[in-house]
Amino acid sequence: MEIKIFDTKEELNRSFTDYLKEILKDRERVTIASSGGSTPKSLFDHWAENHKNDIDWKSIFLFWGDERCVPPTDEQSNYKMTKEHLLDHVPIPERNIFRIKGENDPMAEAERYSTLLQMEVEIVNTVPSFDLVILGLGDDGHTASIFPQEIELWKSDNICVVGTHPDSGQKRVSLSGKVINRAQRVAFLVTGAAKAKKVKEIVESRKEVKNIYPAAKVKPVSGSLVWFLDKDAAKLLTADSNLHTVFTR
Repeated sequence: MEIKIFDTKEELNRSFTDYLKEILKDRERVTIASSGGSTPKSLFDHWAENHKNDIDWKSIFLFWGDERCVPPTDEQSNYKMTKEHLLDHVPIPERNIFRIKGENDPMAEAERYSTLLQMEVEIVNTVPSFDLVILGLGDDGHTASIFPQEIELWKSDNICVVGTHPDSGQKRVSLSGKVINRAQRVAFLVTGAAKAKKVKEIVESRKEVKNIYPAAKVKPVSGSLVWFLDKDAAKLLTADSNLHTVFTR
């Protein structure tokens, strides 16, 4: 596990851009599962403003790690956020974009998207293996759309599952844990002091949280795991090198 801590969100965005460019180097096809939330939105704005021409967009094949079960025009749609803040501004070929159709019946869409992933993403030991999965961290320790009260979904044999938001009851289609942990690279993007307590509990792998928070179960089988944090999200971490390696810029 690598932990990278930055003074500002802008520095985080620049570092993650370098990370992405390194993955894209000499590659004609890189599969990425994106996420929603304010931190990816900031990253997408950074790319749209500064990197229209120096990222190899045609080599990116874009998927989603989860989606709210709403139409693509709804303000809650992860796809809509990505479209407005990134896709409308950079030259990703339309044929390279594979959205989860939140307007469909949730269970039917989970099955459809599972089939699509089996066709479009490299298969490793019968499981789709993304080149990169980008994750966020919820205040309750959820990631993708697997919530603590449904943590059993993490171990589902299915490629995609249907989660339920604990407060709103909204249905969401999400990658299952086995797909997230089969990725070649997983990157958490987390900013803000509100996430600091959960970051500390999960990064430092306290035993009591491993079966409580879905985010604590992110452990790629053979790939890498990198946390990109701003200083507010990282403020409670200890500097114990036995637990993790910290890079500060």
